Amino acid sequence: MATKTRVAIRPLHDKILVERDEPEQTTAAGIILPESGKERPKTGTVVAVGDGALNTETGERIPMGLSVGQRVIFTSYAGTDVKLGDDEYLIMNESDILAIVD
Repeated sequence: MATKTRVAIRPLHDKILVERDEPEQTTAAGIILPESGKERPKTGTVVAVGDGALNTETGERIPMGLSVGQRVIFTSYAGTDVKLGDDEYLIMNESDILAIVD
């Protein structure tokens, strides 16, 4: 199995880069789903984070609440799909994250 190389995308400000989880291949009852019947997962792993939003009053950065490697749940229509080589990612606002999966 090939190892992943370092991601060449660096999100800005309060944006994060997420690698979406793979869709389920079968249902709980064992039925194999066709490509058209698969629901896109709303979970993924944070691959990169920006340096935080800028506080316009003080000029300081607001630190990010997420870090690389965390598994997250995000809103249904969150982010922008980005393809880099064979890999697909989502770039989204930190506010699109609903929860961190422990």
